[in-house]
Amino acid sequence: MRLQFLSVALLLGVSLPLGSMVAGANEIAVSRFAVEGLKGWEAKSFKGNTDYRIVQEDGRVALKAHAKGAASGISKTLSFDPRTHRYLRWSWKVADTIAAGNERTKQGDDYAARVYVVFPGRFFWQMRAINYIWANKLPKGEYVPNAFTANAMLLAVQSGPALAGQWVSEQRDILADYRRMFGEDPPVAGAVAIMTDTDNTGAEATAWYGEITLSTTR
Repeated sequence: MRLQFLSVALLLGVSLPLGSMVAGANEIAVSRFAVEGLKGWEAKSFKGNTDYRIVQEDGRVALKAHAKGAASGISKTLSFDPRTHRYLRWSWKVADTIAAGNERTKQGDDYAARVYVVFPGRFFWQMRAINYIWANKLPKGEYVPNAFTANAMLLAVQSGPALAGQWVSEQRDILADYRRMFGEDPPVAGAVAIMTDTDNTGAEATAWYGEITLSTTR
């Protein structure tokens, strides 16, 4: 992912509408793939194009992502306070992890599946992001800075190929994760993004993403 964090910053914009925060609802539907498809999601290509399309997979509607030596992402601008809507839920499945992938090197900075939460700053270099990744080598539960920028942290929600081919449901406490990785409370979040990328390794990867929600309760 060659400086893709900065590219994502440009994709999302450095002046996201922080004043238009979602409030009131106990649960926010980040995605509605089953009824809305990719409406409201914006695409950005960094090197070639990851193919994103809505499919039927194992009896459910899902977003399928396929990358072959390419990297592009999709994002949804969504302003919310992670101190209230702190629980991020989603499901995903990968065909396999990336054998040459390595979370600690620029050459290995590719992932079959990842879900971002982006925290915009006044200037693009102040932007931060949590990357929830299906890691290649990083042990589950561990985190490291992105090889290109310490403003983006990579947290291994799953790791390795043991569960490849299976749907896995996830829940993360964004507030706790941000405090753990950045050492302070988070600002208002500005977007959620999805990316499957293989531009650095030149590999091929396929992943499926289920619906994504934010909740005030576990």
